[in-house]
Amino acid sequence: MTAGYLKERGCRVYPTARTEEEVAELREEGFDNPLRLDVRKSEEIANVIETVLDKEGRIDVWFNNAGYGQMGAVEDLPTKMLREQFETNVLGLHECTRQILPVMRRQGSGKIIQHSSVLGLIALPMRGAYNASKYAIEGLTDTLRLELAGSGIYVSLLNTGPVISRFRANALATLDKIDIEHSRWRETYRAALAGNAKKVPFNLPPEAVAEVVHRIVLAERPAPRYYITKATWMLGIAKRLLSTRLLDRLLLKV
Repeated sequence: MTAGYLKERGCRVYPTARTEEEVAELREEGFDNPLRLDVRKSEEIANVIETVLDKEGRIDVWFNNAGYGQMGAVEDLPTKMLREQFETNVLGLHECTRQILPVMRRQGSGKIIQHSSVLGLIALPMRGAYNASKYAIEGLTDTLRLELAGSGIYVSLLNTGPVISRFRANALATLDKIDIEHSRWRETYRAALAGNAKKVPFNLPPEAVAEVVHRIVLAERPAPRYYITKATWMLGIAKRLLSTRLLDRLLLKV
């Protein structure tokens, strides 16, 4: 969605996808230069950067958008699943950032966009692996921003709330890795799989993210953080104002 939005507004975009089938879909959607990129593979990251530099001579904006949500209560979560969550959401993001930074340092300019979440600000039950991965992104990015001060390179966090996408369906699919039948949370899992979970309020279309990314592309000095959706604003403010116990009471009702 974001790649198409930027392309329509005259940006030179190199969208990426994890599989050859998905790259072919991007080509069918009208992109001339889609590239394969699995962020868990350093060599593929390097190939994308080299390919774009060969064609354009520079890379002005890098959007770290890869990620998925592993569902499940913390007590049900095999350590292997937590490791896999971090491999994509955190370590893949870090390796992309680490590889693009020398390019931007040589240029003396650049913008890196890290896709965090409202769950990088607050935690919700049954999302421990995803919560932890987004909290890690927050820490890495806050540190990086300080280290890049005065370099001409800007790094921005997107704290996105509920946006209409395939994310939730993909997250529900990860429950097949959880031993549901022997869990004390069995009925919660069954309700989610049956579509009986609480409805998510304040949903916005995917253009909400694309518009912010475009704003960053055009900005001379982009902000370090962007809240997307009312849910993010409300919960972000609550995190600042409420005690931990009061915030927990609120989050258990979300």
